[in-house]
This record gives sequence, C-alpha cells and structure tokens, in this order.
Amino acid sequence: MKTLRYRIGDQVKPGILDQNERIRDASSIVSDWDEQNVTVEKLDEVKQIDISSLPIVENHDGIAPCVCKKSVGKFICIGLNYSDHAEETGMEVPPEPIIFFKATSAIIGANDNVIIPKNSKKSDWEVELGVVIGKEAKYISEDQAQDHIAGYCVVNDLSERAFQLEHAGQWVKGKSCDTFGPIGPYLVTKDEVVDPQNLFMWLDVNGKRMQDGSTKTMVYGVNFLVSYLSKFMSLQPGDIISTGTPPGVGMGMKPQVFLNPGDEMKLGIEGMGEQVQRTVSA
Repeated sequence: MKTLRYRIGDQVKPGILDQNERIRDASSIVSDWDEQNVTVEKLDEVKQIDISSLPIVENHDGIAPCVCKKSVGKFICIGLNYSDHAEETGMEVPPEPIIFFKATSAIIGANDNVIIPKNSKKSDWEVELGVVIGKEAKYISEDQAQDHIAGYCVVNDLSERAFQLEHAGQWVKGKSCDTFGPIGPYLVTKDEVVDPQNLFMWLDVNGKRMQDGSTKTMVYGVNFLVSYLSKFMSLQPGDIISTGTPPGVGMGMKPQVFLNPGDEMKLGIEGMGEQVQRTVSA
C-alpha cells in the first residue's frame, strides 16, 4: 500500500494510491497520516479495506510530506553508509554507524521548491532510502526490526557542505536548512518492499544523471540500523531514519559541482515514486 498526503488549498488530506495510480481520499478512514495512523497496527487495519470504495481525488494542489511534519519526532540520518560513497569522498567506512540529526523544520513535500540558503556556496544533493517507524522500538534485535517498521520513502538529504564541514561543530548545521528534507511522495508499506537491500536509486540534476546506485552497497543495512539506534534511544511511530546515499554527490566530483538557484533535481527509488524539486534563492 502507498499512502500519501495531498493539498487542497490550505488543507492537507490523507490519501491512498490505488492500483491505477489514482489518489483515493482516505479522510473517512484516518484524520491524517500522523503518529497515530502510521503505526504498524493501523496500517495493517487499513490494508483490509476495499479502497476502491473511497472517492477518487480528481484535482489537488500538490503533494505534502508523506508523514505529517509535526508527527516526525526524530529525523535521524546515517552518514557514510555506502561503501562507494565513502570512497568518493575520500573518507573511511566508519566502524559503527555515524548518526546525526536533521531538524524536522527542514521537511517539505516531494515536489516543493528547495531554498538555497543565504551565504550558501556548496548546496548538495543526496538521494536516500527513508525508513518510517511504525511501532516503538527499544533495545530490539536485528531480527525484530521489521516488526517496528511502517514502511519506506524517498528522502533527499540536502546538505550545505561548507556549513557541514568547514564550520566548527556538528554536521547538523549543514543538514537542517529550511526545505532540506523532502520526503515522499509516498509512504510505501513494508509488505511492498521485498528486499530493502536491493533497490535501485537515482538522482538527476538538470536532466543529467548524477547518482546511479543501489541499496546493495549499504554498509549497515536497514534492520541493523533500526536495532542499533534502538539501543541508544527509543524509536517512535512517525520517526524517520534516512539511511545514507550512494556515490554521485556534488562534493565528490572533480571539479566539485553544487546547486544554484534555478536548478532542477529529479530523483527516485525503485517502487517508491519520484521527487522533482526546483531550487530558488532564499
């Protein structure tokens, strides 16, 4: 099942994508795709409903973040988690996952404009697999991880590299700029993802393929990451884990290439839909 949130004027409504890729209005079933309704239990309940009985959404004003922004308690990111990406950046594969946070205020819809921050010289792109938590996880084993996952989504982990790496302090400064966290367009429930470690992923800038990778090259897989994180903090429904990016980021190119206002990014992950963002000046 693919759930989504769509805009009608100033309102955001919950939807479900049907087999013909039409949006069905799910507001008679759930009030929103928030922490109460992206739970494993609730999603399993919704899957039993005949969605063909739900109204088709003929027109809408855009796609909102696939999980209600206020319901994402934690936006956790994993750094250098693809062996081929670590190689392109000249950094060593970490002996344990590198964990950092992206501010939830960065979250936007899959096709919303991305704002290049003031004083930015090195804004960069990163297509990533997002894991949406659907059941509280505390001290769980790797074998238990799937029981706590609601589903997956596409994430563009935008990064301002100078803010991230050339200023003192933690990476969060370069990761948390407003609009630097597009998620969606869909939350794809885990039953539709046979193997999260075998998904093709890609990203284009202005029509040129920049990233062309696969979750096969993850150093630490999805189940390991959910288990690992649960040993340091509880994971709650609505939390998102962005699991790292394959090679092809602007920072890794020679010469380096970064985003400018007016650029277009298009990205996607196999079976999870696509995002398209235009960049604008702050």
